[in-house]
Formats: sequence, structure tokens, C-alpha cells
Amino acid sequence: MRVILASTSPRRRELLALLGLPFEVQAPSFDERLLPGLPVADLAVEFACGKARAVARLAPDAVVIGSDTLIEIDQEALGKPETIADARGMLRKLKGRRHRIHSAVAVCVSDRRFEETALSTVQVWMKPFSDADLEAYLASGESIGKAGAYAIQGSGVRLIERIAGDYTAAVGLPLSETAVLLEKCGLSVPTDLRHLYRSRPYANWSRFA
Repeated sequence: MRVILASTSPRRRELLALLGLPFEVQAPSFDERLLPGLPVADLAVEFACGKARAVARLAPDAVVIGSDTLIEIDQEALGKPETIADARGMLRKLKGRRHRIHSAVAVCVSDRRFEETALSTVQVWMKPFSDADLEAYLASGESIGKAGAYAIQGSGVRLIERIAGDYTAAVGLPLSETAVLLEKCGLSVPTDLRHLYRSRPYANWSRFA
């Protein structure tokens, strides 16, 4: 059975590969619009479903995985900054505070009318970093295109004090939930998840016990 990841994110490709299943990648034709009034966690689920459905319509016999990650602070969703000024504003809002990362995953098989979703939420405590630290991070260019303007798997880890929750969800694809949904769909996941979570074979994962 074909498995398609409805994402162009290198991080999601790398994480999904850890499950040991062969898969294809296809960019979803889906417009992520922040809808006012909808809880941020629900919005992440809606986006994940929208991406999966968009690809499933084109490949109705395939198992399609969609995922989305949003940052929540003060009940507001922070998406991906398009400019350094956007990123600076987001990171200043997060500085020295706790926020939540909501990562949703959806698995669809159009022909079988199968659709299941799951959500993983991670709490993140940001350090009260200095303006110099902020500007140095912005100068790296890593903020652009990252939800909340930082990458926990990259040098953005230096801005983080600690997390509570699944590290893979903080990166962008909750592997435990993804494996459960794939197995519900009838696929066998070759990777031993207990060993995977013990060994933490991904950038910066070992920093978060």
C-alpha cells in the first residue's frame, strides 16, 4: 500500500523515515488560514486534515499523512514568520515565558473512507534570552518558515529552558501518534517505538529526557 506524506517539510520527512516505512512525498494544495475564534489546537487538527484530504483526493488508494504544528501563547496562534521583523516580534512575545506547541496528524485513505486524527501538545519554557542572543539567532536565518520563529532541532534549542511532552511533536510530527494511526489503518510499523524513544536518534532529542 502506498504511503504519502502530504508535506514538503524536511523535518517531517526525516521524522517519518524513523518509523521504517517506505513513503512518497507530495506537496498538498491547501491554504492555511488562521481562523479567528477557533481554539489553536483545533486549528492544528483542521490544517492537518486539510493537507491530508488535499493529497488523498489525488491518490484515493494511498495512505496519506498530513500534519500541522502551531504555537499557542495567550490563546493566540503563532504561525510561520515570513520576515525577520515577524520573527523578532514572535520571539520577543515568547521570551521568558511558557507556551504550547500543538502538533496534529491526520491519516486518510479516500477509497476506504478512512480518516483518523491525533493531537500532541508540548509545553515549552523559553529562557529570558538577551537582545544580543535574539539578534544572533535571527541572523542565522533559521527562524524563517518555522512555527513560532524557532527550530528546537536546530540552534533555536539554545533559547529553550525545558519542555514537557513529546520532543517529536515539538519538531513537527508526533511519531507515537502517527504510528498508532498507521496501525489503525492496517499498516505494520517496523520500528520498535520504545527503543526509538529511548535512543532519541534525532537532532537535539537527547537534550530532552
